[in-house]
Amino acid sequence: MKLHFEFPIKKIQRPIHHRHKLLLLGSCFTESIGEKLRKHKFDTLENPNGILFNPVSVAEAVGSCIENKEVAAPDIFEYNETWHSWKHHSRFSGVTQEECIHKINTSTSAAHHYLTQADHLLVTLGSAWVYTLTEKATNAESGSVAANNHKAPADWFTKSLMGVSETILVLQEMLEKLFRFNPGLTVIFTISPVRHLREGAVQNNRSKAVLIQAVHQLVDQYDSLYYFPAYELVIDDLRDYRFYAEDMVHPNYQATQYVWEKFTDACMEEETKLLLKEIAEINLAHQHKPFNPLTQQHQKFLESYLIKTNNLQERCPYLDLDTEIRYFENGMQ
Repeated sequence: MKLHFEFPIKKIQRPIHHRHKLLLLGSCFTESIGEKLRKHKFDTLENPNGILFNPVSVAEAVGSCIENKEVAAPDIFEYNETWHSWKHHSRFSGVTQEECIHKINTSTSAAHHYLTQADHLLVTLGSAWVYTLTEKATNAESGSVAANNHKAPADWFTKSLMGVSETILVLQEMLEKLFRFNPGLTVIFTISPVRHLREGAVQNNRSKAVLIQAVHQLVDQYDSLYYFPAYELVIDDLRDYRFYAEDMVHPNYQATQYVWEKFTDACMEEETKLLLKEIAEINLAHQHKPFNPLTQQHQKFLESYLIKTNNLQERCPYLDLDTEIRYFENGMQ
C-alpha cells in the first residue's frame, strides 16, 4: 500500500560540494535547511538581512549585499524603545541607534565579501503578499515594502498581492545584478512549504501560485537556475497534517528531514553524500552524553572517534572539524 505520492526530481547540473560556499536567503524554511547544511560541515552564510518572505525584500537584500550598502541614522527608526530597520528582521534591532546600525552594516559587509566567492545561492520564497508602508509609518518612504512589520500598527501598512509579471520583473533584475557581480554563481530556487494561514487558506494558495509560476518562467530562461521542489514534496508527496508542527503551519522535523534527504539526492554527488554519512556519525559521537565518562569503555570510544575525525580532517582539509577534535581530545584522561 502506498501511503504517499513520490515523484522524480530533476538533478541539478552543478552539484553542491563541501568545497563550495553557499549563501542562503529567504523564509524560515531557509534556516531549517541551512541548519542541516551547517551541521554537515558545509560553508554557509544565511540571511544577512534576517528572515525574508516576499520577492521584493529578497531582491533588495541581494542588492544591498552586492553594493555593500551601509545604513546610517536616517535609515532606521525608533518604535517601542527599540531601533529597527524596515529592510531587516528584528534580530538586527537594537536598544540604541549605534547597536542597530552596527549589526546591519557588519552583516552586510560580511555578505558582500562572501557573495564575491559564493558558488551557490539558495533562495526560498515564502509569500507573494507584500506590505507597503503608508504615510503613517515612522521614518519610511511611503510605498516602499517592509521586510518585517516589527509589530507596528496595522494602519502603517497596505497589503497587496504581487502579480506574476511583477514578480518575474523583480527577480529578473535581481538575477541580472547577481550574474554581473558573480558570473559563476548557480541559483537554486525553492518555494517554502510553510503555510501563511494568517493571510487565509485561499490567499495563501494564490500567493504560492504566483511564486511558482514566476520562478518556473525564470528557470526556463536561465541556464544557471535550478528549481528544487520543497513545496511540492510537503504538499503533494507527504500530504498529511502529521508532517506539520502543532501550529499546522510549519513542517515538523520528519518533513524537514524528508525534504533534506531529497535535496541531498538531487543536489549532491555520491561522493558528497558518502561524506555526509561520515560527518553524521561523528556528530552523533560528539553529542553522546556518557553516564560514566571516566570508564575505560568511554575512553576507548573517544579515542576511536578522535582517530576517525583526524583521519577525515586530513582527507578533507576544507572541513571545519576543530570543535569535534577538541571535544574528543579534552574528554580523554
